[in-house]
Amino acid sequence: MAAQLPDDFKCPISLEIMSDPVILSSGHTFDRASIQRWLDAGHRTCPISKLPIPEPPSLIPNHALRSLISNYALVSFPKPQPCPPNPQTLIQLLLSPSSQLGDRLNSLDQLSRVSKRDSAMRRRLAESGAVAAVLTCIDSDEPGLQEKALHLLLNLSLDDDSKVGLVAEGIVGRVVYALRYGVEDSRAVAATVLTSLAVLEVNKVTIGSYPDAIPGLVSLLMMGNSRERKEAATALFTLCSFPDNRVRAIQYGAVSILIQNANSGLERAVEVLGLLAKCKVARDEMVRFRGFLDTLIGISRNGSSRGVQYALLTLSYLCCYSEKMCLGAVREGVFETCVGLLEDDNEKVRRNAKNLIQVIQERMGNV
Repeated sequence: MAAQLPDDFKCPISLEIMSDPVILSSGHTFDRASIQRWLDAGHRTCPISKLPIPEPPSLIPNHALRSLISNYALVSFPKPQPCPPNPQTLIQLLLSPSSQLGDRLNSLDQLSRVSKRDSAMRRRLAESGAVAAVLTCIDSDEPGLQEKALHLLLNLSLDDDSKVGLVAEGIVGRVVYALRYGVEDSRAVAATVLTSLAVLEVNKVTIGSYPDAIPGLVSLLMMGNSRERKEAATALFTLCSFPDNRVRAIQYGAVSILIQNANSGLERAVEVLGLLAKCKVARDEMVRFRGFLDTLIGISRNGSSRGVQYALLTLSYLCCYSEKMCLGAVREGVFETCVGLLEDDNEKVRRNAKNLIQVIQERMGNV
């Protein structure tokens, strides 16, 4: 197609048809990607006239030429298949100090689109310096830029092979910063990124030992909106499968905050409590918390399959630990509830119901 279109539609630098023509202060028009590379190389003269370019360089969109190129192509030729964006060009736009906010937002959008379902593209981006470029955006005070950068990091973390490398490149500190100080939806996305990274055991250790990671999640669980609290609980659940992280979460006050969230209907909080209940310190706090037994019983009867599973697990730990808790559970009909759940479709629910029945029988046999 390029050979058949007028020469005026071609960029003077690349000699390719322009997709995003912009006007330099000298009055000449270039394709944005080509002139941006020229400027990033340190040139401050017009490639054609050699006239000096004022600082900062101004690139004005040539809407008339862009429309003319688009209309000419539509009328004269069959609609071409869209070419995938050049990732390296998009990364350079993110790194360039002269890039406008709109260009950086657009670059992040395009990089997120091409990386969402293509593992080969994700590996290519990781090897092309995309992570360093994205981290500069997370530090931005512009909320849209920060959120889009976190979404791209989430895409890059989807492959297990990339998770360790991303942590090694230092993304945890920046993500935790966004977790604590981000705006709009950035905090929720930051928590989701931590969940994705923590799927690998080695990353659970690294993230958990980071000073502000677990405190940041506990804080978000206490102060966040419904989405933020759910994502924070999910991240804590993933991290707390590692024993040392359970201890850290308890030390930073997670138990009472999780119970309050569970009492408010957040089942994901019960899942985390099921892990923390393995620790004696957490069990001590749970048995003292007024109304928590009623919450667990309510979820065991009316919750989702996963909620029932972890409510039964938590009840088993507490009934085994506390005679008072076990007697209270029996008075509220937990034994009969468990008997009914022995026929449940979910194997884990059946197993946890059977375990709780055994705990109650052993406890009551010793009373």
